[in-house]
Amino acid sequence: MRLLREEKNARVHAVATAFVILVSVLLRLSRLEWAVLALAVAGVWAAEAMNSAIERLANVVSPLPHPLVGAAKDLAAASVLFAAIGAVVVGLFVFCPYLWSGFRTGW
Repeated sequence: MRLLREEKNARVHAVATAFVILVSVLLRLSRLEWAVLALAVAGVWAAEAMNSAIERLANVVSPLPHPLVGAAKDLAAASVLFAAIGAVVVGLFVFCPYLWSGFRTGW
């Protein structure tokens, strides 16, 4: 997959996705919890792919630096950040009750 091969941040997202899947399996999440996490993870991946596409297209359209192209790239990157923050919040809502319960009972 080109995204994983060419984008360092996509590899970071891949590690985070693998971690979420591992923890989800270990905690035996419900189908609804899996669905919510899947949507959050998919949102991050979609934003990362769109950001990469916009950056590549912008580089072709305007090989030289241009303030509007730079702004477009910054906004596309911000969308990834917002999606990632949202995914972390979703993860906290899903995982914290399990982890809190585990800490209180000593696992």
